[in-house]
Amino acid sequence: MNLGFRRMREEDLALVHEWLQRPHVVRWWRDRTAFEDTVERYLPAIEGTDPTDLYIADRDGEPVAFLQTYLIADHPDYAALVGVGEGAAGMDLLIGDESRTGQGLGTELIDRFVNDVVFARTDTTSCCADPDARNVASIRAFEKAGFRIVREFVDPEDGQVHALVRRDR
Repeated sequence: MNLGFRRMREEDLALVHEWLQRPHVVRWWRDRTAFEDTVERYLPAIEGTDPTDLYIADRDGEPVAFLQTYLIADHPDYAALVGVGEGAAGMDLLIGDESRTGQGLGTELIDRFVNDVVFARTDTTSCCADPDARNVASIRAFEKAGFRIVREFVDPEDGQVHALVRRDR
């Protein structure tokens, strides 16, 4: 299997928006029902005015996932909430097609993305994510990719308990 990551482009917004509407994604990702909401959220990062780095994962030339990474310190409210210290990067991902879940793709995406993209920044000392605590499959994928659960917290944006997972360099 040939798995790679490329920077998300403006022409990918329609695909990511469509993925965000799928039931297996809607369950865990914030609701962006209008295409304009997706554009408003992600276009600034594509254009370089938001410090989040957006990626599309391709497997054998076909887009299969959306991933993002950011320095947690660039988001002071979130940094205060999770308290992970300097040098920590955050990451999020979704697999676009539900039929590709439950087969180890998530673990491979996480592991490769952290090694190839997140830790490519030499000043990044750790990588964190915060899946919903009820999303057992996601937490397990992070654990298989070398993350450990640090603690749980309530995210004020969605009112849900999230598991803070971390992998040190």
